[in-house]
Amino acid sequence: QVQPVESGGGVVQAGDSLRLSCAALGHTSSMYAMGWFRRAPGKEREFVATIDWSGGTYYGDSVKGRFTISRENRENQVYLQMNSLKPEDSAVYYCAIGRRPDRLDRYARPGEYDYWGRGTQVAVSS
Repeated sequence: QVQPVESGGGVVQAGDSLRLSCAALGHTSSMYAMGWFRRAPGKEREFVATIDWSGGTYYGDSVKGRFTISRENRENQVYLQMNSLKPEDSAVYYCAIGRRPDRLDRYARPGEYDYWGRGTQVAVSS
């Protein structure tokens, strides 16, 4: 079992930056993709970004050019640097881990992931 644990959420103003972190705890020997999703109140879960073992990345359209995902394999950590935040970025952000090698665009689908964190809240005021 692998348990992702998110941190770094908070309340910021529009235009600010925030960095989320996710630590993978437990049996971390086979983690292929580490991704971020978000869910805003009353909305469906939305794909944000994912990164594979070699550093390949794939982003959701709404965050391209503003968010950057990175990964530290030795520390079993994944990060999400969020710049130019907008009120519509407000949501609970979830970290997820997938074990199976696959095309990164397929990792935009929640079903590709095996483990999920409990989420961290991000609120962006206008």
